[in-house]
Amino acid sequence: MASLKGATNFVLSSSSSSSSLSSNLSTATPLAVIMLYRNPVLSDALATAVSGGIALVVLRLFEETAKRGLFDQKLNRKLLHVSFGLVFMLCWPLFSSGHRGALLAATIPGVNIIRMLLVGSGIWKDEATVKSMSRFGQHRELLEGPLYYALTITFACAYYWRTSPIAIAAICNLCAGDGFADIIGRRLGQHKIPYNPNKSLAGSIAMGCAGFLASLGFMSYFSSFDYVRGSREMVSGFLMVSLASAVVESHPLSSRLDDNLTVPLTCALVGSLVF
Repeated sequence: MASLKGATNFVLSSSSSSSSLSSNLSTATPLAVIMLYRNPVLSDALATAVSGGIALVVLRLFEETAKRGLFDQKLNRKLLHVSFGLVFMLCWPLFSSGHRGALLAATIPGVNIIRMLLVGSGIWKDEATVKSMSRFGQHRELLEGPLYYALTITFACAYYWRTSPIAIAAICNLCAGDGFADIIGRRLGQHKIPYNPNKSLAGSIAMGCAGFLASLGFMSYFSSFDYVRGSREMVSGFLMVSLASAVVESHPLSSRLDDNLTVPLTCALVGSLVF
């Protein structure tokens, strides 16, 4: 009796063989969980459905706030800008680590690329989307900043994926950095940058700080899953990328092109040098 009790406790506390783990799962978990555990394809499909649903909720939320006029249109657009990419990146651990997981995850922002092309070109009429994502309520605006935004997140997900600090830096500086640069700059931006009167010192500082802090947050988040290994070198790399992104975003060239394009390119370039 004592030996049986000891063996039972051993199995419950830590199993050293796959057969013990399978037996333990069979008795302690529902059948659906066991199927997901044994079938990574099914698991990735479910992760895609769950992540897609979460992304849709975020989009619909800010479409609704825009429709109801709860926020100023510019603020509403930037809140969506900050939220979508970061919330989506929180879902990455749901997927498997290989190419299949990366590509399936990338289909979620990839759908938005098609959506931006259809709505922006006028083929698909969607006033709620136009109102929540455009500066001036013109559907063709979606073919610029919002399209570059969706392209960046899709590429970072499919190509770099969650083991790359470049993916973290690109999405965090695009979403948190650029988003808070506008939000803070409009409210505290009395002191303009000498080389660009359309940008403020407060906005640039906010961009660098928000992008850097968000990068550190996701470094810690992904480190908890062993996707990346946080280090002082990685922290300093994130700092350099965020500073470079803030400088580029403040340059007049970013205004002429689009900071949703120049910021990710800067992150990729500087990130390839420091990581």
